[in-house]
Amino acid sequence: MNNKNTNKEVLAKGVQTLAMSLGAVALGPILLYNAFMNKDHSFFPVVLTVGIIMMFLAIFLILRGIKLILNSFFD
Repeated sequence: MNNKNTNKEVLAKGVQTLAMSLGAVALGPILLYNAFMNKDHSFFPVVLTVGIIMMFLAIFLILRGIKLILNSFFD
């Protein structure tokens, strides 16, 4: 009987990655909203760029966290 257990270290790393993504999930849309509300401001392109980067970072961290959690179960 092959008894596989969950790799707890990889599981903890995946949960930690998902927890880190929460900041980017909240900050990305806030920055985009502020950028579009202040289009005439001189920092509009900077805030818009940072907001878009934060949203892509959130997507990346979420996918990486889910991948790590699934690897801890099935590897």
